[in-house]
Amino acid sequence: MAWKFEEDIIDICFEILNKSLYFLKNPSKDYSQRNDVVYVCRVVSAMINSNDDSGVLQGNWGEDYSKGVSPLEWNGSVAILRQWSARGGQPVKYGQCWVFASVMCTVMRCLGVPTRVVSNFHSAHNMDGNLTIDTYYDQNAEMLPSEKQDKIWNFHVWNECWMIRKDLPPGYNGWQVLDPTPQQTSSGLFCCGPASVRAIKEGEVHLAYDTPFVYAEVNADEVIWLLRDGEAQEILAHNTSSIGKEISTKMVGSDQHQDITGSYKYPEGSPEERSVFMKASRKMLGPKGASSLLLDLLGSRVFEDQPVQLQLHLARMPVWGQDVPLMLHAWRVPERAHPRGPIRLVVRFCAQPLLHGGGTRKPLWRQMVHLSLDVGKEIQWPLLLPYNNYRNKLTDEKLIRVSGIAEVEETRRSMLVIKDLSLEPPLLSIEVSERAEVGNILRVHITLTNILMVALNNCIMVLEGSGLINGQIVKDLGTLMAGHTIRIQVDFYPIKTGPRQLQVLISSKEVKEIKGYKDIFVAAATAS
Repeated sequence: MAWKFEEDIIDICFEILNKSLYFLKNPSKDYSQRNDVVYVCRVVSAMINSNDDSGVLQGNWGEDYSKGVSPLEWNGSVAILRQWSARGGQPVKYGQCWVFASVMCTVMRCLGVPTRVVSNFHSAHNMDGNLTIDTYYDQNAEMLPSEKQDKIWNFHVWNECWMIRKDLPPGYNGWQVLDPTPQQTSSGLFCCGPASVRAIKEGEVHLAYDTPFVYAEVNADEVIWLLRDGEAQEILAHNTSSIGKEISTKMVGSDQHQDITGSYKYPEGSPEERSVFMKASRKMLGPKGASSLLLDLLGSRVFEDQPVQLQLHLARMPVWGQDVPLMLHAWRVPERAHPRGPIRLVVRFCAQPLLHGGGTRKPLWRQMVHLSLDVGKEIQWPLLLPYNNYRNKLTDEKLIRVSGIAEVEETRRSMLVIKDLSLEPPLLSIEVSERAEVGNILRVHITLTNILMVALNNCIMVLEGSGLINGQIVKDLGTLMAGHTIRIQVDFYPIKTGPRQLQVLISSKEVKEIKGYKDIFVAAATAS
C-alpha cells in the first residue's frame, strides 16, 4: 500500500468525495456531514468501487485482464489513485478485494481516520441470511457448482476504521468493519459498514450498518453434502469452525501478521460462541427459523460417528511448476460400537483448480486408493499431483483443491477429506549494500532463480517505493529459462528520509505475481 502522504494523493482523496453520488445529489448537505466519520466512511466505501458511480476501481473476478491490469500486479495505491484522477474519474481496471481494501486504507488514512487492512480466511458470502453455506460433492470427490448464490471465498479482505459510534448504544466504539468490495447494496449503493467489531462478536446483528452480512462472513456454518443421482443424500460434514478460520491484520511496526480472530468471535466450539450464534440466528431468522436451524444442526451430527479418520498433509511447501507431494493419513477410531475386524475403504481423489470466489473448474487429476485398517492401525499413503496435470489449467492465483471421498465398504457410508493448496511462486532476493541517503545514489541488486520446469516468458519488472522512487521504474527482462538465475542492478536516488519500503514485482506470461520487499532506512544527506 502506498504511503498516504505521497505528493497529490490528499487532493485526490477530496476529489473522490466530490465525485460521490452523495455530493452530486446535494453538495451543501454532503459538506455539512463531512464532520461525521460514519458518513464519510460510507461515502468512501461506495466510491472505491465503480458499480454505481465514478468510483476508483472496476472489479474483475474473471480471467481476462487484457483491457487493464491484473489485480495481482498492483504494487500500491498511488498508481491507481493517480490514474483515476488523470482520466477524469474513469474507473481503473482492475481490482479485487485486496486492491479495493488497500486503496480505501490509503484514502481513509489521508482523511485522518485510523485504518487498517484485515484478511478473513474462508470467508462466507451468505446471500439468503440463513447462516449456513451448502456445498456439494459427487461420489468421485468432485466439487459441484451450486445454483445458490451463497459461496465461500478462499479469503476476503476488508478494512477496519477506528471511530466513536455516537449512533450506537455505549460500548460499540473502536474498530468498525468497512468493505469497499462490491458484494451487495446497502441503502441502495454498493458499500458495506461501518459494522462494529464488538457488535459482531456479541451477535448484536440489529445494529447499523450491515452487521448481519459481516457476522455471516466470519461465523456462518458450512454444510457439505454428497450428491447421488442429482440429489443431496448424505451429509459429509457440518463445519461450525471453518468459516472465519483466521482473521488477521498487519502487526504495528512489523511485517508480521497479527491474529485478531478473538476480536470477532469467542473461541470456536465454546459455549459462548454457540450461544452468540443462536442469538444472532434468532435476530436474523426469527424464533421459528432459529429453532428450525438448531434442529438441522443437531440432526447433522449423525455423520460424526465414523470408524476411521482421514487427513491430507503436504510433504513440503508446494511450488508452482513442480510436482506436489501429498500424504493421506488414515487411522482407526477405537470405539466399541464399531466393527472389530478390518475396515475396507475405497478413497477417490480429485484435484480441481480453485477460484478465488470459492468455485472450482473441471478436475485435472484423479486417483483411487484401496485401504484396509485393523483396530489401532494407521496408514500413511503417499500421493503425487504431477506438474503436467495442472500446467496451463490454473488461474493466476495458482490455487488447487484436492478432495477425497472415502466409502466404508462395510457400512456404505462416506467421508470427506479436503486440502486446499496455494502454489508458491519463485522467491526474489533483494540486496542493498550501501547506506541509503537522500539525494545520493543507491544501488540495489535483485536476484531471481527460475526453479520451475518451464521458462518464464515476457518478464517485466516494476519497482515502487514511496520516498525512494518518484513513480515507478519498469524494466523488460525478456525470458528466464528453467533453472537459470538473473541478477539485475538498479540505481536510484532516495527522495525522503525515514523508514521506507522498496517493492519489486516481476510478472511473466506463466506467473503474474513474483513479489519481494525490502525495508530501507533513508538518512539525511551528509554535509560535503
